[in-house]
Amino acid sequence: MSVDKSHLTAFPPRPYQEVRAMVKDGDILLCSATDPMSRIIQWATRSPWSHVAIAFRMEELDRVLVLEAVERIGVRCIPLSTFVSRTSGGVTPYPGQILLARHAALDVEALANPIARMSGFAFDRLGAPFSPAEIMRIGLRILMGRLGRNMPRTLTPKNEYICSEYVAGCFQSLDLNFPWDGMGFLAPANIAAHDDVQPVAQVAT
Repeated sequence: MSVDKSHLTAFPPRPYQEVRAMVKDGDILLCSATDPMSRIIQWATRSPWSHVAIAFRMEELDRVLVLEAVERIGVRCIPLSTFVSRTSGGVTPYPGQILLARHAALDVEALANPIARMSGFAFDRLGAPFSPAEIMRIGLRILMGRLGRNMPRTLTPKNEYICSEYVAGCFQSLDLNFPWDGMGFLAPANIAAHDDVQPVAQVAT
């Protein structure tokens, strides 16, 4: 089905508690923010999407956790309530819209023990901060993708990620692949555009 800008109006914002109850393991959070950094990402990727993250339920703790890769920090884990209330830079209230989406193939009938495999990849990459050199490599990947240049092998992601590369890596652990744009760059827009990604709800911010 894919998720595009029209779904931001087709799915009106719903209260946080309603959307929280709908979240399933491996759900995708697509963000369309209006702060300056998000505007740059939207310009670079020619899309409304500025960020993407992945969610998991921790029923034992009564928590819904969001894992994301953010600049200056790296891969981190925060409560969903924090994720929808402010940006990674601390801007509050969240300046934009957040859409909950779901990959159609992510179900226990189609895949063997999918959440254990996906969460293993996702959580194993927590806590690794980006060095200045890695941040520069990420910036160069964005620039190369925006200019339509082929990606040098030296710039391909290793253990450092932009948000969309991290989410794609989580799904790749299940052999579910998001196609890159042909130039070696994968953006939040590529996640949203996949035919198996379906909109679920918009959460009020």
